[in-house]
Amino acid sequence: MMPNFYGKEIASRLLIGTALYPSPQMLCDAVKASGSRIVTVSVRREAARGRTGQQFWDLIKELDVLVLPNTAGCKSVKEAVTTAQMARELFDTNWIKLEVIANDDTLQPDLFGLVEAARILNEEGFKVFPYTTEDLGAAERLVAGGCEILMPWGAPIGSGQGLANPLALKTMRAYFPETPLVVDAGIGAPSHAALSMEMGYDAVLLNTAIAKAGDPVKMGKAFAKAIEAGRLAYESGLMEPRDMASPSTPVAGTPFFKIDSAS
Repeated sequence: MMPNFYGKEIASRLLIGTALYPSPQMLCDAVKASGSRIVTVSVRREAARGRTGQQFWDLIKELDVLVLPNTAGCKSVKEAVTTAQMARELFDTNWIKLEVIANDDTLQPDLFGLVEAARILNEEGFKVFPYTTEDLGAAERLVAGGCEILMPWGAPIGSGQGLANPLALKTMRAYFPETPLVVDAGIGAPSHAALSMEMGYDAVLLNTAIAKAGDPVKMGKAFAKAIEAGRLAYESGLMEPRDMASPSTPVAGTPFFKIDSAS
């Protein structure tokens, strides 16, 4: 079964950002190669582009994918809410990836501002995709405030570190078994995405690892295959690690044959 976000079934577990690509054509080719059905778009960047922004929007329309605008760069509740309202007008969607940033160096979410902004936007009819941490208290408040999906970070945005706190991510998955969970940020290699899938996460969102690769198209394919493999492993039932060795061939009852050295 594919992930379901706010009542819409999505045909891919890979969400891709649209920044940093060497050219618009490379962006298109990478998205197609990855099979992604959702792309994120920075509202502030496209609003500032004017005519170029419209050309970019036309390009995205040609890809025939769902657009998830984000409030990247916002540092206050008011700023994030205003940007989300602008996004609804620009992109004709009530989906919003909500970011309220607390620190310029780590780009860590401001959990207090995030919860408040999410509450306001949910009341205004938005479908909020909150960029958060693994903090269970904040996650509970986001869900209670109307968020039907959570997007905990793997590591700081653009760092490529992978899953910095896998134990906390596993705990969040166990704590919210019915809530769609997407690992967002910090994914640097296909193996990181596969591990997210093996934990039972529903999808991953990444940008830099594909956009800045030597060959974004091949990297998009690599991530698609890694996600498929990780999900298949999760659904198949991964073996639990053991403290001691366990032979794959039992010894008890196995006949032993004596070799006659004189023959």
